[in-house]
Amino acid sequence: MKCTEAHIQQLAKEHYGLSVTAKMLNGYDELNYLLTDTNNKRFILKVSDDIQPYPFLDAQVKIIKHLSNSPLASKFQQFCINKQGNELTPITEDGKKYYLRILSFLEGCFWVEKTNKSIELYQNLGNFMGTMDQSLQDFSHTAMHRQYTWDISRASDANDKLKYIKKHEKRRIASYFLLQFDTEVLPLIHTLRHAYVHNDANDYNILVDETNVTGLIDFGDMVYTALINNLAVACTYAMLANEDPLTAASLVVKGYHESYPLTIQELDLLYYLIAGRLCISVTQSAYNGSLDTNNEHHFITEKPAWDLLYQLIKINPIKAQDTFRKVCGFDAVINEKDYSDLLQKRQKNVGRNLSIGYKENLKIVKGALQYLYDDKGRTFVDCVNNPSHVGHCHPVVVRRMQKQIATLNTNTRYLNDTILEYAEKLTATLPPALSVCYFVNSGSEANDLAIRMSRHFTKQKDIIVLDHAYHGTSTVAMEMSPYKFDSKGGSGKMPWIHKAINPDLYRGPFKYGDENAGEKYAADVQRIIEDLQKEGKAPAVFICETLLGVGGQIPLPKNYLKTVYNHVRKAGGICIADEVQVGFGRVGDTFWGFELQDVVPDIVVLGKPIGNGHPLAAVIVTNEIADSFNNGLEYFNTFGGNPVSMTAGLAVLDVIQEEEMQEHAKEVGNYLMDGLRELMHKYPIISDVRGHGLFIGAEMVKDRITMEPALPEIDIVVEKMKEKGYLLSTDGPLHNVLKIKPPMPFNKQNADEMVQFLDVILSEIKIQQ
Repeated sequence: MKCTEAHIQQLAKEHYGLSVTAKMLNGYDELNYLLTDTNNKRFILKVSDDIQPYPFLDAQVKIIKHLSNSPLASKFQQFCINKQGNELTPITEDGKKYYLRILSFLEGCFWVEKTNKSIELYQNLGNFMGTMDQSLQDFSHTAMHRQYTWDISRASDANDKLKYIKKHEKRRIASYFLLQFDTEVLPLIHTLRHAYVHNDANDYNILVDETNVTGLIDFGDMVYTALINNLAVACTYAMLANEDPLTAASLVVKGYHESYPLTIQELDLLYYLIAGRLCISVTQSAYNGSLDTNNEHHFITEKPAWDLLYQLIKINPIKAQDTFRKVCGFDAVINEKDYSDLLQKRQKNVGRNLSIGYKENLKIVKGALQYLYDDKGRTFVDCVNNPSHVGHCHPVVVRRMQKQIATLNTNTRYLNDTILEYAEKLTATLPPALSVCYFVNSGSEANDLAIRMSRHFTKQKDIIVLDHAYHGTSTVAMEMSPYKFDSKGGSGKMPWIHKAINPDLYRGPFKYGDENAGEKYAADVQRIIEDLQKEGKAPAVFICETLLGVGGQIPLPKNYLKTVYNHVRKAGGICIADEVQVGFGRVGDTFWGFELQDVVPDIVVLGKPIGNGHPLAAVIVTNEIADSFNNGLEYFNTFGGNPVSMTAGLAVLDVIQEEEMQEHAKEVGNYLMDGLRELMHKYPIISDVRGHGLFIGAEMVKDRITMEPALPEIDIVVEKMKEKGYLLSTDGPLHNVLKIKPPMPFNKQNADEMVQFLDVILSEIKIQQ
């Protein structure tokens, strides 16, 4: 069809008898023109092809006619009648059929153009939408029963377009919200009230004055769907570019409910419906981008939509649910009572020495990547929960586990491809010598098995560990964990356990700047070996975390492990690298912590991040050790290596690699340590910042000369940071090291905010002598 403005002017004259000038406007599925007649009266002309078939165009005519009899009649465009007395004008050009329609022009300012919107305007938008939807209760048209991309009920379809989002963080967030939609909304969508709705109250379709909606245009997205979806769309666009999006949405909800009462069920799903609409928007924009389209309308809300998704994930869904309920006069869902009843039940039925963090206990009810939500509506940035390595509820991991557990989970006495695939992919990340996997359920169990294998291989019993080390909660793991056996209630050191000095460049005898510190600390291991030799013994094993966790978040000095491993192997011992807290790209510069030391262990022990919180761990050994262990005594583990666990492990490994999390950990970790070091220069209480990637410690002292630990100051900092929404913890032999090991999606914005809050808190801290 000829799209020139002159041709449009000719068609308006020919079919409507209008003498006008035409100006082309932006549009999505249709061609749009502004017409102005000789009296300066304006109209909108639309040209549709078979993308919008006649029955659907007829539905647009019918719904506007229906609304012409409502209290809002003046707020919708009216159709001009053609010379044949019809609203729709069919024309055929170049063998193709088109439909023309001309509508009246509505005056007003578009919502998007309105700055400093009033509370009354937000509420009036809700009131307008509710009144419109109530007026359409008795309307119906079969053409609106359609499968439509922009119907929020079909948000799950957006999963197919996630692949077009190139930035890992954005794709992860959209994928997370689509997982929540599938979990929270999809099972209930068929139970909701359904209606014929406008479905596109966006910021370019709503016309306003200071306090009221003056018009709503463009019925091209209308559909038969869940009634609440129409409000969800309006809320979404009301929230865009808003510093307090939840309050904005609540005002719209309040106004809607006053005009057309909502149900509790609808309100409880609204947060996820808003997220669903945003996910449709950003995935569609990404898809359009892959087509190299130059239609700016395809991308008009892309940036604000992403901005809102980033805001939305920081809003606790329980807070949203509670807010929406309360503005409509329903009972709140947030219970402000303390946890005394819960603690009493826990005291009765759960082990008394299972500790709980923080003075004011937290009840966490949901996780979202690097965020945690509690039952009081608060959102926290998780800075210590490293088992959730790729993020709480990472959608790729969750979906793959869901599928597997719905297919098969059994023990390992049957052949299964998944265990083989995972073993192959996991060992591919390691040096070639480490090629045989044993799968277990926890890091403690893995360390226990590793010691058993080492003792069997060497025919020796003695174990060399580092002072203050922690290797788990099994009997054997506790025996080789000074952090446990030297503590209150501990059993003390067993005769076959030998503690080497902690290679701490800050507090130890050999400090930063000593180029030979690694070799000097390693000499203490050689001392133990020589003492054993005097007794006619040799070490079975040396085990060490490749960055020290509870020992104080300590990176090992250069050449430490290389020298120690040489000493131990010369004595006939096995070298175990405990990567339970360290591995899988967390340290940034390398995939495994031991690679920072340029060594190859005999055994590597994996746990925590391997399954993203799912109970999974592994012991990986050389062929020589595996062959020795295969001595006729069966090794069997009921759950170790089950299909669900293997699927979880595969998913985690795939996500780390596909989302380039190792590089992310390096970049964000260095950025955060730079920020912490700036605070160290400003506040003497921070005396050392150390780590690699997102494995970071910040030591706090009362005095840098005496190095007296800053107690209770560090505990005050942790509690105050929790009040600010950042969950930190303490570590180290003196409990004066801030422990920072967040889920890997932790980003630079989180880092900036953490440092800013620490700055404020440290400025208020008074050293207690």
